[in-house]
Amino acid sequence: MTIESNNKMVYDHILVRYGELSTKGKNKNDFIRRLHQNMKNALRNYPALEFERTHDRMYILLNGVDPDEIAPIISRIFGISSFSYALKVNSEIEDIIAAAYHSASQSGAKTFKVEARRHYKLFGMISDEINRAVATEILKNTEMKVDVHHPELRIMIEVRQFETYIMTNKLLGAGGYPVGVGGKSMVMLSGGIDSPVAAYLMMKRGITVECIHYASPPYTSPRAQQKVVDLAKILAAYQGHIRIHVIPFTELQLAIYKHADESYCITLMRRMMYRIAERLAQRQNCLAIVNGESIGQVASQTLESMNVINETVTMPVIRPVVTMDKLEIIALSEKIGTYETSIQPFEDCCTIFTPKNPVTHPVSRKAAAFEQKFDYDELIEDCLNKIEIIDVYPNQKNNTEEDLF
Repeated sequence: MTIESNNKMVYDHILVRYGELSTKGKNKNDFIRRLHQNMKNALRNYPALEFERTHDRMYILLNGVDPDEIAPIISRIFGISSFSYALKVNSEIEDIIAAAYHSASQSGAKTFKVEARRHYKLFGMISDEINRAVATEILKNTEMKVDVHHPELRIMIEVRQFETYIMTNKLLGAGGYPVGVGGKSMVMLSGGIDSPVAAYLMMKRGITVECIHYASPPYTSPRAQQKVVDLAKILAAYQGHIRIHVIPFTELQLAIYKHADESYCITLMRRMMYRIAERLAQRQNCLAIVNGESIGQVASQTLESMNVINETVTMPVIRPVVTMDKLEIIALSEKIGTYETSIQPFEDCCTIFTPKNPVTHPVSRKAAAFEQKFDYDELIEDCLNKIEIIDVYPNQKNNTEEDLF
């Protein structure tokens, strides 16, 4: 145990509290194992760290690593309710009192509360007695006062059989389930505001995501594709790695505009995107298609449009932001760090040929009639045969401008 260095608390552990996975009964061990692996992956650049997991906690032995450096990483790992910097001491009351006192004396707080919890019920003192013993030492040797309702400092003590953890903070985790416990999905990542938020919400529910992006060169620029890569890089911080499948959509898109009435082009384009996404999802063992659609009044957002577009696939289509207002989606995109990238003014394939009056209440038979005018199956297969795969990791360096052009 290291108490202090240059008047700064030096912690030797981080204690991690599980999130919703604590309620999952017989699946709990699988969830804990997945969380353990996700944490090791996220913190792989810190080889000195050691991990110990129990049924209700996980402990990270820091071995000299600054907890402030890894706390932002831990805060983005789904499946964690909260975590605390901790001092580990022997389960002897003298050691507990000494560590708690030094924690309090270094805090700068004026009021405090002690919260002891005995996991080891055979410890020589009950929780209230531990609280009083620690508080007495602090009151005798500092000017701090007890405030049980709104303390500036909470001293949390967890007593186990051989060791006790002293904590003075509780940092919020990301909540949700560990990514990977719920299978895999294919996210239609356009580069806008909505689809990255949809991907984030899926990961929070324990779903691993891969992404599909439709590019229409030369009408869409390399900058538009790089924007999608940059968004995936931000999202990868929550998962560790994201694979993007870039679909060359130009020929299929031009065929749609050649053979269909202009008002139906958006509907047909979305139907083709769904077909491609489903075939790719099946190839990648994904169990659902995910997108950022919400209910609105533009061409692809009415219930009639969703119904006509959705009928082209049998795989479940999940729309995590379907009932959210745009301002709610923007607020969440700002929270997760994707907003500033999403609003960069690079056109995607959905905006380059926008018709003046797209149909908002399409009819299924009319859409099918337009599709019968050309061999879209062959064009879809051509798209799937020419996929570009990009693997993205957090903190990955961007390509240079020369690489893009």
